[in-house]
Amino acid sequence: MPRPDVRPGTIVIYTDIACPWSAVAIVRLLRARDELGLTDRVHLDHRCFPLEEVNGGPIPRALIDSEIPVVGALEPALEWKNWQADPSTWPVTTAPANEAVQAAKEQSPQATEELDVALRQALFRDSRCVSLRHEILDVARGCAHVDADALAEALDDGRARGPMTRDSRTHRDAVQGSPHLFFADGSDVHNPGVELRWEGKPGAGFPVVEHDDPGVFADLVRRAAG
Repeated sequence: MPRPDVRPGTIVIYTDIACPWSAVAIVRLLRARDELGLTDRVHLDHRCFPLEEVNGGPIPRALIDSEIPVVGALEPALEWKNWQADPSTWPVTTAPANEAVQAAKEQSPQATEELDVALRQALFRDSRCVSLRHEILDVARGCAHVDADALAEALDDGRARGPMTRDSRTHRDAVQGSPHLFFADGSDVHNPGVELRWEGKPGAGFPVVEHDDPGVFADLVRRAAG
């Protein structure tokens, strides 16, 4: 069960764009980092935990719709919405969006962090089909640190796809789910600060948050900073 290598000053975080819980973790990490004045010392190393591959099926709208009202209450400023567009445009795959986040790494840490958040907002707030190349690139054009033309080239030649897939499969057994964070000191944590249970079956029932502690993210950022 190999663990991912983690460089000092980074947090390796395994997520899927379609995971609402990871959106909460990411915005809380970025907020804590800014509040601590560690923006230039700590960066997120985004890795892919492909839910469609792990679960063996398309991204389930019913499951996501049951999570949004609960997750949305944890970070309401993200303006969460259940899917508002035509049902036929629901993104059954987030592989292209996850690939775009990986491809943006070759530009800068800021580019990949910025694009990741923007794609999550496009899905969870704006009901945009982030399965589509032109939607991904349009989102990228709104990111100050992302060169959308360079990103388009990377998506077209697939340079990030192979490394992303190999990494996710190599470390699959070490990752409990989305989000899972790994640190240079050898520690790791799954879905930090949140304890939850499900009432009924996922997709038919709903999640219940039994504990939520946003304060843990400051400690996690300090851990990464060393």
